[in-house]
Amino acid sequence: MSLPSPGAASARSTDTAAAAWEAWRARRIASVTAPTGNLALVETRWLPSGTTSAPDVEAEQRTAPPGVRVTSLERADILTGEPEFGLRFWDAESPAIRRFSHIETFDHDPRWILRATFTPVADDRRIPFEYIRDNGGSRGLIVPGDITLTLDGTDYTLAAFDDDGTLLLVFGDPTNGVGTYGSGRFLFVERDPGSTAVTLDFNRAFVPPCGFSAQYNCPLPPPQNRLHLPVLAGEKLPVFVDGHSVDGHPSGVSK
Repeated sequence: MSLPSPGAASARSTDTAAAAWEAWRARRIASVTAPTGNLALVETRWLPSGTTSAPDVEAEQRTAPPGVRVTSLERADILTGEPEFGLRFWDAESPAIRRFSHIETFDHDPRWILRATFTPVADDRRIPFEYIRDNGGSRGLIVPGDITLTLDGTDYTLAAFDDDGTLLLVFGDPTNGVGTYGSGRFLFVERDPGSTAVTLDFNRAFVPPCGFSAQYNCPLPPPQNRLHLPVLAGEKLPVFVDGHSVDGHPSGVSK
């Protein structure tokens, strides 16, 4: 593997980046263990096909077990494009939260903070992404531009889709399934205002929600987002105690 060196970065700037990364790690733990965090999702229930309106969340909440919060969600049918409505049930005392230990993570490495170029395209361009629970089907996601970079002599044009106004990169690398989450990892892309420059800080690559609960349906890395180098940065796997597993098989590490 050949990565660029940190160059002339001062020890102070490196320490600042590492401290910011530690704060990011703390926010991640707070996020996944929150009452409506990834570990709290215990059920996703889709309404029957043909339902034309959102569910009555208040009515569902009244009949929910104590400590369970109910929310609604919507998506497009993978075949027809028609809206589908569903409910999600969150338990702040879920088995996953009670048995969660930590997220195993690579050490911070400034070499994995990479600069790249973002080239905008038409706002309505969609690229197909397969999803982990769609049995090979794909959903078109808006990808508002191309991210280009050269890594270890290989040129890449990466597709990051728009996630509520932020670019989200779903990527794969040779560590998937042999140290990191098997279906790939996620990374938010930092854009410089008024510039085509973007930053890919792989130290902040994270396990997708489906690594914490089987009730999520996560996108998988498209072919152009599969890197040839092992990305030895960012989160590896969630760690649970007492043999807890996600989706009937260990998605994380048990201790």
